[in-house]
Amino acid sequence: MRLLFLAFVVLPIVEMTILIKVGSIIGALNTIGLVLLTAVVGAAMLRQQGLATLMRANERLNSGELPAREVAEGILLAVGGALLITPGFVTDFAGLLCLMPFTRRWLATRVLRRIVVINTRQGFGASSGHSPFSEVHEEIIIEGEFRRDEDTDASRHERLDGKR
Repeated sequence: MRLLFLAFVVLPIVEMTILIKVGSIIGALNTIGLVLLTAVVGAAMLRQQGLATLMRANERLNSGELPAREVAEGILLAVGGALLITPGFVTDFAGLLCLMPFTRRWLATRVLRRIVVINTRQGFGASSGHSPFSEVHEEIIIEGEFRRDEDTDASRHERLDGKR
C-alpha cells in the first residue's frame, strides 16, 4: 500500500516540482527537449539491451538451462522502458538504471534471491536446484487398447444436438 501511495501520489508531485525547477533554469522548451531526448535514448537502449537479453535467454534454453536471470532482466527492461516513457527526470533516472547492464544484473540477482523454484516431482513446496528441462530417466508405459465404437459415437452426437 505504501509503494502505491508513493507511485501515484508522491512521485508525480516530485516530478512536477523538478520539471518546474529545471524549466525555470534552462527554459520550458529545453526541458521538454531534454525529456524527449531521454525517451529516445531510452528506447534505443531498450531495443539493444532487450535483444541481447533475448539472445542470452535463447542460448540458455538451447543448453537445457532455465533462463531465470534473463527473465528477471526482461521484466526489469520492461519496467525501465515504461519509466522512460513517463515524463520526468526521476522516472527517467530509474528507467536508465533498469536499462544499464550492470545495475540491471544487480537488481535481477536481488529479485531472484526472493524466488523459490518448486519441483513438483519432489512434492509441493520442495525447492530444488534442478532444471525443469533436465532429462527424465524413468520411462512410464501404459498399455491398453483403443476401439472406436461408431454406435456410441453417433448416440453421443445425437445427445449433443438435443435429439434422443
